[in-house]
Amino acid sequence: MTSFLSHLTVDCANAYDLSEWWKPVLGYTDLPGDPNEPGHEECMIVDPDTGQQVLFIEVPDRKTTKNRLHLDLRPRPGSGGRDDELERLLDHGATQVADHRGIYGPGSGWVVLADPEGNEFCILRSQEEIDEQTQAAQG
Repeated sequence: MTSFLSHLTVDCANAYDLSEWWKPVLGYTDLPGDPNEPGHEECMIVDPDTGQQVLFIEVPDRKTTKNRLHLDLRPRPGSGGRDDELERLLDHGATQVADHRGIYGPGSGWVVLADPEGNEFCILRSQEEIDEQTQAAQG
């Protein structure tokens, strides 16, 4: 017997505000028939294509150290590359924590960002960027 991932839960101070911040980052929406509203202590968002869900739940504890678990985000196909996504998320209010672009040579690496409550996540290269670099290396 095995288990499957039902949803990812993010502890936070303000479930509604953080769920609203993450919706345009991920392209997610509220659950059909269950809209998130200000004051809700639990707010679920869902990927309309895959059904993957993220639950934001209010807790009294503040984030004080590095995440033990974080999201690695890759730009969706056709939406641009890593640097385009980085610019979009910085404009959206993310904070840059660390820049590891080029760490393994030109075009490689990732950027660590934080959401408004300090939860860290990474922006990776798009699959198109990876494919282009692989094709160039193969000649």
